[in-house]
Amino acid sequence: MTGSLPVAAQVDLRCQPVEDVLERAEEALHVRLDRHALVRKRRSLGGRTARGTWVRIERRGFERIGRQGWNGTEAAAVLQGVAMPEWYQGVAWREPGEPVMWRADELELIASPPVAKGALALEDPGLPDAWWEALNASLDALAEQGTPRIATPDTVTITQEQVTQTLGKAFPGIVDTRIERWVPAHADLTWANVMGPGFSIIDWEDWGMAPRGLDVATLWGNALAVPALADRIHQERRADLESRDGKLMSLFFLSKIVGPHAHEEDPLLAPARQEAERLVAELQL
Repeated sequence: MTGSLPVAAQVDLRCQPVEDVLERAEEALHVRLDRHALVRKRRSLGGRTARGTWVRIERRGFERIGRQGWNGTEAAAVLQGVAMPEWYQGVAWREPGEPVMWRADELELIASPPVAKGALALEDPGLPDAWWEALNASLDALAEQGTPRIATPDTVTITQEQVTQTLGKAFPGIVDTRIERWVPAHADLTWANVMGPGFSIIDWEDWGMAPRGLDVATLWGNALAVPALADRIHQERRADLESRDGKLMSLFFLSKIVGPHAHEEDPLLAPARQEAERLVAELQL
Protein backbone atom coordinates (compact mmCIF):
# COMPACT_ATOMS: atom_id res chain seq x y z
CA MET A 1 0.00 0.00 0.00
CA THR A 2 2.81 2.40 0.88
CA GLY A 3 5.31 1.13 -1.69
CA SER A 4 4.55 3.87 -4.22
CA LEU A 5 4.59 6.71 -1.69
CA PRO A 6 7.54 9.13 -1.72
CA VAL A 7 9.98 8.58 1.12
CA ALA A 8 10.55 11.50 3.47
CA ALA A 9 14.07 12.75 4.06
CA GLN A 10 15.41 11.61 7.43
CA VAL A 11 15.57 14.42 9.98
CA ASP A 12 16.92 14.24 13.54
CA LEU A 13 14.93 16.67 15.67
CA ARG A 14 17.64 16.58 18.34
CA CYS A 15 19.84 18.74 16.16
CA GLN A 16 17.49 20.49 13.72
CA PRO A 17 15.97 23.98 14.13
CA VAL A 18 12.43 23.48 15.46
CA GLU A 19 11.26 26.94 16.46
CA ASP A 20 8.83 27.21 13.54
CA VAL A 21 7.29 23.85 14.50
CA LEU A 22 6.92 24.88 18.13
CA GLU A 23 5.26 28.15 17.13
CA ARG A 24 2.86 26.32 14.80
CA ALA A 25 1.82 23.97 17.61
CA GLU A 26 1.47 26.79 20.12
CA GLU A 27 -0.73 28.81 17.79
CA ALA A 28 -2.97 25.86 16.91
CA LEU A 29 -3.37 24.58 20.48
CA HIS A 30 -3.39 28.02 22.15
CA VAL A 31 -0.56 27.11 24.52
CA ARG A 32 2.87 28.45 25.44
CA LEU A 33 5.69 25.89 25.60
CA ASP A 34 8.57 26.09 28.06
CA ARG A 35 11.62 26.19 25.79
CA HIS A 36 14.03 25.57 28.68
CA ALA A 37 12.54 22.16 29.51
CA LEU A 38 12.01 20.93 25.95
CA VAL A 39 12.60 17.20 25.45
CA ARG A 40 14.08 16.54 22.02
CA LYS A 41 14.17 13.04 20.52
CA ARG A 42 15.03 11.83 17.04
CA ARG A 43 11.52 12.19 15.64
CA SER A 44 9.53 13.83 18.43
CA LEU A 45 9.50 16.83 20.74
CA GLY A 46 7.85 17.23 24.13
CA GLY A 47 7.35 20.12 26.47
CA ARG A 48 5.50 21.48 29.45
CA THR A 49 3.02 24.29 28.81
CA ALA A 50 2.31 27.42 30.83
CA ARG A 51 -1.08 25.98 31.85
CA GLY A 52 0.42 22.85 33.37
CA THR A 53 -0.14 20.37 30.52
CA TRP A 54 2.20 18.49 28.21
CA VAL A 55 2.48 18.77 24.43
CA ARG A 56 3.99 16.02 22.29
CA ILE A 57 4.94 16.81 18.68
CA GLU A 58 5.97 14.18 16.13
CA ARG A 59 7.21 14.24 12.54
CA ARG A 60 6.34 11.25 10.34
CA GLY A 61 6.82 10.57 6.63
CA PHE A 62 3.95 9.50 4.40
CA GLU A 63 5.55 6.08 3.93
CA ARG A 64 5.13 5.47 7.68
CA ILE A 65 1.43 6.40 7.75
CA GLY A 66 -0.94 3.58 6.88
CA ARG A 67 -4.65 3.34 6.17
CA GLN A 68 -5.57 3.90 9.81
CA GLY A 69 -3.70 7.21 9.96
CA TRP A 70 -1.52 8.01 12.92
CA ASN A 71 -3.82 9.55 15.49
CA GLY A 72 -3.04 6.81 17.99
CA THR A 73 -2.71 9.17 20.95
CA GLU A 74 -6.18 10.55 20.28
CA ALA A 75 -7.68 7.12 19.59
CA ALA A 76 -6.27 5.78 22.88
CA ALA A 77 -8.43 8.26 24.81
CA VAL A 78 -11.30 5.74 24.73
CA LEU A 79 -9.34 3.02 26.54
CA GLN A 80 -10.74 2.10 29.96
CA GLY A 81 -8.81 0.92 33.01
CA VAL A 82 -5.37 1.84 31.64
CA ALA A 83 -3.17 4.27 33.58
CA MET A 84 -2.27 6.90 31.00
CA PRO A 85 -2.33 10.69 30.53
CA GLU A 86 -5.70 12.18 29.69
CA TRP A 87 -5.86 13.48 26.11
CA TYR A 88 -7.18 17.03 25.65
CA GLN A 89 -6.75 18.06 22.01
CA GLY A 90 -4.62 17.56 18.92
CA VAL A 91 -3.73 19.07 15.56
CA ALA A 92 -1.97 17.79 12.43
CA TRP A 93 -0.51 19.54 9.41
CA ARG A 94 1.54 18.78 6.32
CA GLU A 95 5.05 20.09 5.86
CA PRO A 96 4.82 22.27 2.72
CA GLY A 97 6.23 20.55 -0.36
CA GLU A 98 7.37 17.45 1.55
CA PRO A 99 5.80 13.99 2.02
CA VAL A 100 5.76 14.65 5.76
CA MET A 101 3.07 15.13 8.39
CA TRP A 102 3.40 16.78 11.79
CA ARG A 103 1.12 16.08 14.74
CA ALA A 104 0.86 17.83 18.10
CA ASP A 105 -1.20 16.53 21.05
CA GLU A 106 -1.91 18.25 24.35
CA LEU A 107 -2.14 15.86 27.28
CA GLU A 108 -2.28 15.67 31.02
CA LEU A 109 1.09 16.37 32.64
CA ILE A 110 2.20 13.28 34.60
CA ALA A 111 3.99 14.05 37.88
CA SER A 112 6.33 11.03 37.87
CA PRO A 113 9.25 10.96 35.40
CA PRO A 114 10.05 8.10 33.00
CA VAL A 115 11.56 5.10 34.77
CA ALA A 116 14.60 5.40 32.48
CA LYS A 117 15.91 8.14 30.20
CA GLY A 118 16.13 5.69 27.32
CA ALA A 119 14.46 2.47 26.24
CA LEU A 120 16.83 0.32 28.31
CA ALA A 121 16.93 -0.06 32.08
CA LEU A 122 20.58 -0.08 33.12
CA GLU A 123 19.98 -0.17 36.87
CA ASP A 124 17.23 -1.41 39.14
CA PRO A 125 14.75 1.47 39.58
CA GLY A 126 13.45 0.01 42.86
CA LEU A 127 9.81 0.25 41.85
CA PRO A 128 7.23 -0.18 44.64
CA ASP A 129 4.72 -3.02 44.70
CA ALA A 130 1.97 -0.54 43.85
CA TRP A 131 3.75 0.16 40.55
CA TRP A 132 3.70 -3.52 39.60
CA GLU A 133 0.05 -3.82 40.60
CA ALA A 134 -0.81 -0.87 38.35
CA LEU A 135 1.22 -2.33 35.47
CA ASN A 136 -0.65 -5.63 35.75
CA ALA A 137 -4.04 -3.94 35.98
CA SER A 138 -3.33 -1.73 32.96
CA LEU A 139 -2.00 -4.51 30.73
CA ASP A 140 -4.87 -6.81 31.69
CA ALA A 141 -7.41 -4.06 30.96
CA LEU A 142 -5.77 -3.20 27.64
CA ALA A 143 -5.83 -6.82 26.46
CA GLU A 144 -9.57 -7.07 27.10
CA GLN A 145 -10.51 -4.18 24.81
CA GLY A 146 -11.12 -4.09 21.09
CA THR A 147 -9.90 -1.87 18.29
CA PRO A 148 -9.70 -1.92 14.49
CA ARG A 149 -6.22 -0.41 14.77
CA ILE A 150 -3.12 -2.51 13.99
CA ALA A 151 -0.02 -1.84 16.08
CA THR A 152 2.97 -0.19 14.39
CA PRO A 153 6.04 -0.93 16.52
CA ASP A 154 8.98 1.12 15.25
CA THR A 155 6.34 2.76 12.96
CA VAL A 156 6.02 -0.49 10.96
CA THR A 157 2.66 -2.28 10.82
CA ILE A 158 3.02 -5.66 12.51
CA THR A 159 1.69 -8.63 10.54
CA GLN A 160 2.01 -12.39 10.61
CA GLU A 161 4.18 -12.19 7.51
CA GLN A 162 6.54 -9.72 9.17
CA VAL A 163 6.83 -11.88 12.27
CA THR A 164 7.54 -14.97 10.17
CA GLN A 165 10.19 -13.22 8.07
CA THR A 166 11.89 -11.64 11.08
CA LEU A 167 12.07 -14.86 13.07
CA GLY A 168 13.04 -16.89 10.00
CA LYS A 169 16.10 -14.73 9.38
CA ALA A 170 17.29 -14.57 12.98
CA PHE A 171 16.23 -18.03 14.21
CA PRO A 172 15.85 -20.44 11.26
CA GLY A 173 15.36 -23.31 13.68
CA ILE A 174 11.86 -22.02 14.49
CA VAL A 175 9.60 -23.67 11.91
CA ASP A 176 6.14 -22.75 13.21
CA THR A 177 5.78 -18.99 13.73
CA ARG A 178 1.99 -18.79 13.65
CA ILE A 179 0.49 -16.31 16.12
CA GLU A 180 -2.54 -17.74 17.91
CA ARG A 181 -3.90 -14.68 19.71
CA TRP A 182 -3.88 -10.98 18.83
CA VAL A 183 -4.73 -8.39 21.50
CA PRO A 184 -4.49 -4.60 21.84
CA ALA A 185 -0.93 -3.51 22.64
CA HIS A 186 0.89 -0.26 23.31
CA ALA A 187 3.60 -1.41 20.86
CA ASP A 188 6.44 0.68 22.32
CA LEU A 189 6.46 -0.35 25.98
CA THR A 190 10.02 0.63 26.84
CA TRP A 191 11.35 2.00 30.12
CA ALA A 192 11.22 5.50 28.66
CA ASN A 193 7.46 5.17 28.16
CA VAL A 194 6.49 3.98 31.64
CA MET A 195 6.52 6.48 34.48
CA GLY A 196 7.49 5.85 38.08
CA PRO A 197 7.16 5.66 41.00
CA GLY A 198 3.59 6.69 40.08
CA PHE A 199 2.69 4.29 37.24
CA SER A 200 1.50 5.58 33.89
CA ILE A 201 2.09 4.68 30.23
CA ILE A 202 2.82 7.49 27.77
CA ASP A 203 3.29 7.81 23.98
CA TRP A 204 0.36 5.89 22.49
CA GLU A 205 0.85 6.86 18.85
CA ASP A 206 1.57 3.28 17.66
CA TRP A 207 -0.92 1.21 19.67
CA GLY A 208 -3.23 -1.37 18.14
CA MET A 209 -3.75 -5.10 17.72
CA ALA A 210 -0.58 -7.16 18.05
CA PRO A 211 0.50 -10.68 18.98
CA ARG A 212 -0.06 -11.50 22.64
CA GLY A 213 3.08 -10.77 24.65
CA LEU A 214 4.54 -8.01 22.46
CA ASP A 215 4.41 -5.36 25.20
CA VAL A 216 5.68 -7.59 27.99
CA ALA A 217 8.47 -8.99 25.80
CA THR A 218 9.56 -5.45 24.96
CA LEU A 219 9.67 -4.37 28.60
CA TRP A 220 11.38 -7.62 29.64
CA GLY A 221 13.92 -7.49 26.80
CA ASN A 222 14.89 -3.94 27.63
CA ALA A 223 15.54 -5.03 31.24
CA LEU A 224 17.91 -7.91 30.49
CA ALA A 225 20.93 -5.85 31.57
CA VAL A 226 19.39 -5.84 35.09
CA PRO A 227 18.65 -9.51 35.86
CA ALA A 228 16.60 -8.82 38.99
CA LEU A 229 14.33 -6.47 37.05
CA ALA A 230 13.94 -8.88 34.13
CA ASP A 231 13.12 -11.65 36.60
CA ARG A 232 10.46 -9.49 38.27
CA ILE A 233 8.78 -8.83 34.93
CA HIS A 234 8.82 -12.54 34.17
CA GLN A 235 7.33 -13.26 37.59
CA GLU A 236 4.57 -10.66 37.22
CA ARG A 237 3.68 -11.48 33.60
CA ARG A 238 4.50 -15.18 33.50
CA ALA A 239 1.25 -16.09 31.72
CA ASP A 240 2.10 -13.84 28.79
CA LEU A 241 5.81 -14.62 28.53
CA GLU A 242 5.41 -18.39 28.88
CA SER A 243 2.62 -18.63 26.32
CA ARG A 244 3.67 -19.75 22.86
CA ASP A 245 2.90 -16.32 21.43
CA GLY A 246 4.85 -14.70 24.25
CA LYS A 247 7.90 -16.80 23.46
CA LEU A 248 7.65 -15.85 19.79
CA MET A 249 7.37 -12.18 20.72
CA SER A 250 10.35 -12.48 23.04
CA LEU A 251 12.38 -13.82 20.12
CA PHE A 252 10.91 -11.10 17.90
CA PHE A 253 12.37 -8.52 20.29
CA LEU A 254 15.66 -10.40 20.74
CA SER A 255 16.14 -10.60 16.96
CA LYS A 256 16.95 -6.88 17.01
CA ILE A 257 19.71 -7.50 19.55
CA VAL A 258 21.33 -10.75 18.41
CA GLY A 259 20.71 -10.49 14.67
CA PRO A 260 23.14 -9.49 11.91
CA HIS A 261 23.43 -5.95 13.28
CA ALA A 262 24.45 -7.04 16.79
CA HIS A 263 26.86 -4.72 18.62
CA GLU A 264 29.38 -6.36 20.92
CA GLU A 265 29.25 -3.38 23.29
CA ASP A 266 25.48 -3.65 23.68
CA PRO A 267 24.75 -4.42 27.38
CA LEU A 268 21.80 -6.55 26.25
CA LEU A 269 23.77 -8.75 23.85
CA ALA A 270 25.14 -11.43 26.21
CA PRO A 271 21.89 -12.04 28.14
CA ALA A 272 19.89 -11.77 24.90
CA ARG A 273 21.93 -14.55 23.30
CA GLN A 274 21.42 -16.74 26.35
CA GLU A 275 17.66 -16.12 26.44
CA ALA A 276 17.33 -16.64 22.69
CA GLU A 277 19.02 -20.04 22.94
CA ARG A 278 16.64 -21.04 25.74
CA LEU A 279 13.53 -19.88 23.89
CA VAL A 280 14.46 -21.55 20.63
CA ALA A 281 15.05 -24.83 22.45
CA GLU A 282 11.68 -24.56 24.23
CA LEU A 283 9.81 -23.83 21.00
CA GLN A 284 11.42 -26.81 19.28
CA LEU A 285 10.12 -29.27 21.90
